[in-house]
Amino acid sequence: MRLDQYLVEETKLSRHQVQKMIEAGRVRVGGLVVKKPAHKMKKGEAVDYDLPAPSTGFDLTPQDIPLDIIYEDDQIVVINKQADLVIHPAVGHPSGTLVNALLKRYGPLPVGSEKEKPGIVHRLDKGTSGVMVAAKTDEAMQNLQHQFKNREIEKKYLALVVGKMKPEGEMDKPLGRHPTQRQKISTHTRKGREARTEWKVLRYFGDRFSWIEVQIHTGRTHQIRVHLADAGHPVVGDPTYGRSARKFRTRINRPALHAFKLGLTHPKTGAKMIFEAPVPEDMEKLLTLC
Repeated sequence: MRLDQYLVEETKLSRHQVQKMIEAGRVRVGGLVVKKPAHKMKKGEAVDYDLPAPSTGFDLTPQDIPLDIIYEDDQIVVINKQADLVIHPAVGHPSGTLVNALLKRYGPLPVGSEKEKPGIVHRLDKGTSGVMVAAKTDEAMQNLQHQFKNREIEKKYLALVVGKMKPEGEMDKPLGRHPTQRQKISTHTRKGREARTEWKVLRYFGDRFSWIEVQIHTGRTHQIRVHLADAGHPVVGDPTYGRSARKFRTRINRPALHAFKLGLTHPKTGAKMIFEAPVPEDMEKLLTLC
C-alpha cells in the first residue's frame, strides 16, 4: 500500500492534506523521515506522524440564517434542519452554516476538540433534513457527547428508496473509506467500523419504491445511504450512492432522507425527551408522484 493511501485511512484527512504532511517531513516510516507520498510500505512497518495544526481559516462570524426551532432552554437547542444547510464550516463551505446561525442567535457556544464546531455534538449530511440537538453549555456538550458515544440516543429516519424491500430487517456491515474513491464511504473497506441499521417498511409503491422507517444504532458517516445502496435499494435522489430519477428532478434535488425523531436524556434535569420533525414539503410532494 502507498504511504499516502495508508495515512488517509488512518487519519481521515484528505489525500491532499496527507501529501502535504508527508512532503513537509512530518511522517516517519521505521523511524526514518519519508517525503514521498507514493512510498510503498512493507508489511509490519511502523509509521509515526505529526498531524498538521488545526485549520483556523474557517469563518465563525455570526450570520442571520433562519432556523426552525423545535425546543430550547438554557442547556440545549433542538432544531429542524433544512435540507440545504451545512452543519459547520469546512473546505468548500467556509460560512453560511448552522454554526454561524447558532452563534448569531445565542452568542459564544461551548467548544470541544474541534474549534470550527462550537455547540455541535452530532451532524446530519447537508442533503438530509430533520431533528438535531446542539449544546449551549460545556456541561450539556460533555453530557450529550457521552450519550452519543454510548449509543443512548434514539435516532429514527424516514426514507424513500428504490425497489421493494423486505418488510423489515437489519444491516450490520462495517463502514469505512471507499478503497479508490476517497470522498465516498463503503462496506468494502480494509478498516471498517461497526455500523448497524434497522428498517421497516411503512408503505409500498408497487415494486418500484418503498417508504421506510430507519433506526440507526451507530452514527457513521453516510451510514443509512451506504447500507441501503449496498442492499440494492438506494435512497431516491441520492447522487452519490444511487441515482436521481428524472421523474423526480422537479420535486427533489437531494436524497429523500429525513431525520424525524430524536430521543435523549436532558443533560441537566435527567428527563427523557423525544423530539420529532414533520416530513418536509419536498418529500411530501415526492410521495404523491410514486
